[in-house]
Amino acid sequence: MEDARKLGEKLQKIDFDYIYTSNQGRAIDTARLIRGKKKTEIIEDHDLQEIRLSLWEGMTIDEISKVYPEDYDTYMNRPDLYKPSEGESYEDLYRRINKVLKKIISCGGKNILIVTHGVSLKIILAIIKNIPLNKLSEIPVYPGTALNICKIKDNSLELILEGDTSHMD
Repeated sequence: MEDARKLGEKLQKIDFDYIYTSNQGRAIDTARLIRGKKKTEIIEDHDLQEIRLSLWEGMTIDEISKVYPEDYDTYMNRPDLYKPSEGESYEDLYRRINKVLKKIISCGGKNILIVTHGVSLKIILAIIKNIPLNKLSEIPVYPGTALNICKIKDNSLELILEGDTSHMD
């Protein structure tokens, strides 16, 4: 929460046209803290949610790796091959995130803030950087509230800043 407030202070001079966020509680709270006292509309979108892990929901990483060692190894090291019996594959997440990014871009706006989650953000970065799913492990999971800035150029996104955590110092 403190990091979200600090990021809000860092971004206070930017007038966001829209703030899009996952409809999951911690993302909404983060969006509100970053927005601060501004009146910018916060638009909740379920397509910005984190990857849906179904059977793994509520489990710790240690529990998942012990109960589902092969699936966990594939999830972590070969995301392009991860096909859970329940839940969402990386391919499913990629399609969902790509769809919402296209929708956000089509709605216009000069400055847009998107608040989402770790794996969903990795997919956003993969889309922007044109990195295939089998190379997804090349993109780190950044700490909460890490700032990424991109611009729209010819209806596609170009990364300007990646993984900035200077506000967290």
